[in-house]
Amino acid sequence: MCLFSLTQPSPAHPRLLNGGADTAAPTRTLTTLSVSHHPLAAGAAAAAMLRLRRGVLAQVLSSLSASSVPPLHRLISAAAPAISPNPSFAVEEYLVSTCGLTRPQALKASAKLSHLKSPANPDVVLAFLADLGLSDADVAALVAKDPQILCASVERTLAPVVAGLSGLGLSRSDIARLASLSRSSFRYRSIVSKLQYYMPLFGSFENLLRALKRNFYLHSADLDDVVKPNVALLRECGLGACDIAKLCISKPWLLAANLERVQAMVECAENIGVPRASGMFRHALHAVAFLSEDKIAARVNYLKNTFRWTDAEVGMAVSKYPTVLNRTKEFLQRRSEFLISDLGLEPAYIAHRPLMLAYSLEGRLRPRYYVVTFLKENGLLDHGRDYYYAVKMTEKVFMKKFICPHKDAAPYLAEDYVAACRGELPPRFRFT
Repeated sequence: MCLFSLTQPSPAHPRLLNGGADTAAPTRTLTTLSVSHHPLAAGAAAAAMLRLRRGVLAQVLSSLSASSVPPLHRLISAAAPAISPNPSFAVEEYLVSTCGLTRPQALKASAKLSHLKSPANPDVVLAFLADLGLSDADVAALVAKDPQILCASVERTLAPVVAGLSGLGLSRSDIARLASLSRSSFRYRSIVSKLQYYMPLFGSFENLLRALKRNFYLHSADLDDVVKPNVALLRECGLGACDIAKLCISKPWLLAANLERVQAMVECAENIGVPRASGMFRHALHAVAFLSEDKIAARVNYLKNTFRWTDAEVGMAVSKYPTVLNRTKEFLQRRSEFLISDLGLEPAYIAHRPLMLAYSLEGRLRPRYYVVTFLKENGLLDHGRDYYYAVKMTEKVFMKKFICPHKDAAPYLAEDYVAACRGELPPRFRFT
């Protein structure tokens, strides 16, 4: 049998909660627990202790404002009394039973926590994260990604970080979402100054989170030596704040890449026929980012063969719709078969209007072709009306111009069009 006792300062004592100087505050001693060496009993006792610590810490932290960090050391001491090293403390078991990691995750994470001899500091960190609003699943994911978060000092690191982020206008739920994405960056105070720069750059905290989900290493990039020079280069290319934000939300790696590599991407974008001052330059840079010259050349060659384009035509198509370089072979092949083989459109016609390749084949290109053809064959539409004219319209405008005017002459047209958008082929759209 092993015995342990846990002595806690009363959280209700006014001087303790108000940060008073009276260190002789009344204390209350919890009933000494007698615990057998049975694993289940030991685990239950450990869980009870952790719940108690979390409860105490949550109570005292909730009374703190974001700026009241200085007296935190007394509160943390209350939540986590000093515990001498426990030679029987098993890090891997703690990660599984208390942090919620899977056994393989715990085995991997424990290698970075071999120096831990007691659950004292990890318990305080877990309570702090729980009070911040992280769910058990979020905490488990964070610990799995960054096991050393359990060794961080709440008083010297985590609490000041939260206070700094609150000072930027982030809510506790915002900070909790950021913590779950930031990995080790949340353990460094520099995260505050980086967010102070990134939030205006991305336009909003939500946009920044979208970028972090794509590249969580963004926080580790050096602002002065890496990020700011890259942003300056993008501005030199004529990209405004909105363009930079849109580009970096989808390609956040651009900000963290070395300047020479970003310069090479800029040159590549120019080489596909899009000048820096063009409104399409952001799209061109997005299309060629992190693609080698060989891959770009191979994709251009595939476009030429698939759409039967000349060098001049493929150059025109790519310069007008750079994102075509990122489309899959299947995506392009299906549109080539429909537009050239089925509809009989000339390759040059498509090269001059490459944006039609961006539209959904099932949801726009095919159904609108059916409608236009039906109207022409029934004498309800001029045969000279351009197909692309009907394709590029918004759904609302298309309905207004091509469906609604013919509700008397073709009462089932709207119904057939909706069915065609679902992938069906109504009998009235089966042309000979």
